[in-house]
Amino acid sequence: MFSGMEWYGWIFIIVAIAIVIPLKVKFMKWWNQRESEKKDKQKEKWGDADD
Repeated sequence: MFSGMEWYGWIFIIVAIAIVIPLKVKFMKWWNQRESEKKDKQKEKWGDADD
């Protein structure tokens, strides 16, 4: 059929993509939030020493 794969092979690929993409988006949002929190803590730490 398509590249010699059976129909259930394509369904498996579509389901895997449908699961992985939302997880990746969620992980990227969490990672960006974590990085910004780390930067904020570092700014506060160094900012307090200057006062």
